[in-house]
Amino acid sequence: MSDKQSITPILDKVTGPSVLKKFSIDELNRLAAEIRGVLIETVSITGGHLAPNLGVVELTLALHTVFDCPKDKIIWDVGHQSYIHKIITGRREKFSTLRQHMGLSGFPKRAESECDSFDTGHSSTSISAALGLALARDLKKEKNNIIAVIGDGAMTGGMAFEALNHAGHLGTNLIVVLNDNEMSIAENVGALAGYLSRMRTDPKYYKQKHEMELLLKKIPAIGSTVVKAVERIKDSFKYLVVPGMLFEELGFTYLGPINGHDINLTRTILERAKNSRGPVLVHVITHKGKGYKPAEKYPDKFHGIGPFNIQSGRTKSSNKPTYTEIFGKTLCELASANEKVLAITAAMPTGTGLTSFGEKFPSRFFDVGIAEQHAVTMAAGLAVSGFTPVVAIYSTFLQRAYDQIIHDVAIQNLHVVFAIDRAGLVGDDGETHQGVFDISYMRHIPNMVLMAPKDENELAHMLKMAIDYDGPIALRYPRGAGIGVSLEETPEPLKLGKSETIKKGSDITIAAVGPLVYDALEAASILKNKGINAEVINIRFVKPLDEESLLESVRRTGSILTLEEHVLDGGFGSAVMEMLNRHGVNINVKRLGLPDEFISHGSILEIREKYGLTVDNIVAEITQMVSGSVKPKSARKPKINLATQS
Repeated sequence: MSDKQSITPILDKVTGPSVLKKFSIDELNRLAAEIRGVLIETVSITGGHLAPNLGVVELTLALHTVFDCPKDKIIWDVGHQSYIHKIITGRREKFSTLRQHMGLSGFPKRAESECDSFDTGHSSTSISAALGLALARDLKKEKNNIIAVIGDGAMTGGMAFEALNHAGHLGTNLIVVLNDNEMSIAENVGALAGYLSRMRTDPKYYKQKHEMELLLKKIPAIGSTVVKAVERIKDSFKYLVVPGMLFEELGFTYLGPINGHDINLTRTILERAKNSRGPVLVHVITHKGKGYKPAEKYPDKFHGIGPFNIQSGRTKSSNKPTYTEIFGKTLCELASANEKVLAITAAMPTGTGLTSFGEKFPSRFFDVGIAEQHAVTMAAGLAVSGFTPVVAIYSTFLQRAYDQIIHDVAIQNLHVVFAIDRAGLVGDDGETHQGVFDISYMRHIPNMVLMAPKDENELAHMLKMAIDYDGPIALRYPRGAGIGVSLEETPEPLKLGKSETIKKGSDITIAAVGPLVYDALEAASILKNKGINAEVINIRFVKPLDEESLLESVRRTGSILTLEEHVLDGGFGSAVMEMLNRHGVNINVKRLGLPDEFISHGSILEIREKYGLTVDNIVAEITQMVSGSVKPKSARKPKINLATQS
């Protein structure tokens, strides 16, 4: 090999996954190192899920050397660990656009590549989707392989076990790769498990086992008894020495645990899984963040991270506290004064700001794993017993517990506090994580109270009110830094259902939800210079609405513009229109929010600009409503006159 060849990146030769089959183990290991370099460099600029991807480099390469995409289908659970898969399936040139507006998604997308078998973004769905693909394959009498790659964290979700149970019952060919980045490998157990795995997946073993059973059954009277005795002895031995017997009992052949950073070993075991009959679970041990010391040391921090400095591992920090931090700090203060206050999260203690709570009140903190349904119903049980559980879950994750909110909490009118983090646009994570549906799915539930703070100070007051309230109550707040207002020392509860009129006006009412109140105020200031006097209301309570204040305002101004970082269908603006209709008020109504579509990834500013949620567009829309002289920038639906809606 020449000097020039020796320094040629292996990655440059990867034009598609099939090329990997031609590489030697040394070349694959070199490729793994190069891919780690690309991951670190790119994510340091774009932000993203770094630690999970660093941990599955060798596993991904092994998968693509054994299987044939797109004929064989790989379903990535959650999908935040699919960056390597994207790089080697023809998207390397676009990888610098990761999570950028109009660029590559941070999750698998069928629209991006035929090698992406299923769109994902939430946890614990891969085995169910894979089983569906496997059954479709069987119905069409095809012969391809279906592989679900699921992490040990995702395996805590009940849906994963529902799928395992069904797959084991059906017995169709299906491979589940359990990527375990928490457990260590015990050599003695691992070696024995490897031996038994080889035995169980050896075709000769199956043939000899089948022939022996047939022979014994031919012996009169004692045949079936001997077979059962042999099975009992075999099962007893397996229970004693084989890890993963839970999976065996569910009907899976269990292989592992193996070192997922050993490409050759991983490839060998995947080949055995491929040649096995029925469902197989391959248990792979990996190290989250491998190859980048800051990510290895702080895997939680680098699980999902913004742009960072490669040398130091430090992110660009804001001098403003985040809403999540204020929530966590305030909850700790309230819990210090009230021993009935408990905190519950679904595998997101850091993401929901509850780390400090867990340290200060370990007996009152519960991380249930990725099990949102269980979290809500468990909270209901605690509430029945006189405690005040605070359930902190991201907006899009709480969707998974919709039935439990209704059936187990609201019908019984139980005092459960829902802290809905990441409400509104979250930006770079895209469709699966934009928290733009929670107003719609919460406000129509009887007994439910729904609040939205305009800033971090008001968040503290609302949390105090939620703790003191008696019944189901929710507060929704956005991702990221707050406005930067000074916090009052002692949060005071707000008056239920009472809005805040921040600026008086006579020409139009602007009613805004959450931090968009500040955009409304800025727009009102600009409008004043145009001779338009706008009234600005901080709605505070989406449910119950402050109907008295809203009706008094719109009867004076004759027009209202509602403003929300949420879908328009079923959102706050819809609630206002319903209220006006009930009272027979006929005025000019304009709603600004998000359309009836899934919002793709990009920065929050880019998304707001795209859909007209900007100060400039608020000014343009109101100017048109009041004077009809300025055409608005956004291509939104025409303004709504309530008289034409009934």
